[in-house]
Amino acid sequence: MSIFTLHTGTAPLLVSLPHDGSEIPPDIAARLVPAARRAPDTDWHVSRLYAFARELGASVLVPRYSRYVIDLNRPSDDVSLYPGQNTTGLCPTVQFNGEPVYLPGQEPDAAEIAQRLQTYWKPYHEALQQELARLRAAHGRAVLWDGHSIRSVVPFLFEGRLPDFNVGTAGGASCSPALQARLQAVLAAQSDYSHVVNGRFKGGHITRHYGRPAEGVQAVQLELAQLNYMDEDSFAYLPQRAEPTAALIRRLLEAALEV
Repeated sequence: MSIFTLHTGTAPLLVSLPHDGSEIPPDIAARLVPAARRAPDTDWHVSRLYAFARELGASVLVPRYSRYVIDLNRPSDDVSLYPGQNTTGLCPTVQFNGEPVYLPGQEPDAAEIAQRLQTYWKPYHEALQQELARLRAAHGRAVLWDGHSIRSVVPFLFEGRLPDFNVGTAGGASCSPALQARLQAVLAAQSDYSHVVNGRFKGGHITRHYGRPAEGVQAVQLELAQLNYMDEDSFAYLPQRAEPTAALIRRLLEAALEV
């Protein structure tokens, strides 16, 4: 069973898109409420938005399955990444709108969650670790860019409208001060998109766990407001809106690659 696709590149850059997958196995889908079967909380089209990354020589890791099967950006022990705030878990039972994912009594038990960890979570993270190790061996360093997107307004998770570009570096712990400063400079040099660094989204498990600047691996998460490249209601990709957004992401990745 194919859990993910990995394009191996030539630059010291790995783009991970852990919530791009939207497929839900039939046996799980049958237990979901009708609205959840659409996988509405998918990071829609981010692999299309990041298609240019291959031109930069980046490796690109993309999962097949929805975060409703398992959330690849959560720790395996399901400890909350944002204590005291509303969030969703390793095998989410609540949608981003606060509604249930599962029909009553159909939520996964501990044994099923453990099985999903083995089947879906571990292979993705093993691939991520191995690719980072390959890049470090080849270049002496690696940058891990964790690409995400989310609806611009999600009252269950945050107040008001989310900034367009939300950069997370685990409060500065997952990358060097110089890298973070370069990213901030790119965002400050433009006026088309609002932005914040280490705001509501400081980086999930992938950024926090793999970002080890002292060991030659720097990690950054970008949470992008979806209205900058798609229609948030129909999930339709909007090429004219996406093109300038992708161009700014490209400038960020180029800055991340600088030594």
